[in-house]
Amino acid sequence: MKLTKIAISSLLACAFASGSVFADPKLPGTETGYSSIQIMQQGEPAQLHWVSVEEIEKSLEGKEPMTVGFDIDDTVLFSSPGFYRGQQVFSPNGYSYLKSQKFWDKMNCEWEKFSLPKEIGKKLITMHQKRGDDIYFITGRTGSECEISTQYLKDSFGINNMHKVIFAGSSKTEYTKTKHIKAHNIKMYYGDSDGDIISARNAGAEGIRIMRNASSSYKPVPQNGIYGEKIVKDSQY
Repeated sequence: MKLTKIAISSLLACAFASGSVFADPKLPGTETGYSSIQIMQQGEPAQLHWVSVEEIEKSLEGKEPMTVGFDIDDTVLFSSPGFYRGQQVFSPNGYSYLKSQKFWDKMNCEWEKFSLPKEIGKKLITMHQKRGDDIYFITGRTGSECEISTQYLKDSFGINNMHKVIFAGSSKTEYTKTKHIKAHNIKMYYGDSDGDIISARNAGAEGIRIMRNASSSYKPVPQNGIYGEKIVKDSQY
């Protein structure tokens, strides 16, 4: 698709007038079911929308406490050690381990203790708890009856009103987190993947991008800002 300079200017003007580029979740990106388009201005990609934790907090001043949600892996926890171990044990050099309930039971019930809490998770959770916001964790992992993730997150981040982690599972045909975000009336959802941003928007919430650490075992690293979403500064740590 070839865009003229006039068309590009019109698209950018509409986008910035609404507050962000690609504010409508139905506009194209890289997720399955969405065609891909790169809007350029004077040969450069549209400017990324970076925000700090302090800026998010300031934007919420005067607003009533609300419900916010977080993805887990590569968002609040650097959990690659457990996933790396799982690949070596259950499917060396492959990814079939992600379909193994034996792996998920190990990850959710034992190896979670090797996950490192991310500093950005601590900062965001502290800020939202200070506001009196209710916090939910929604992960695309397959669940396990013996999971220790709920207690681990509670202890790692000092959650006052801890809800049981929601294990949404994964699907190639739908955004499995959307129904949970909508069911709990979550207004802001933080995540590192494209699917997190789309799931939030499909549920009527704001999806905010957390950067995935380059050392993560989850490849490829997403193209942050592809949907014009806010990206939290220094959130890879």
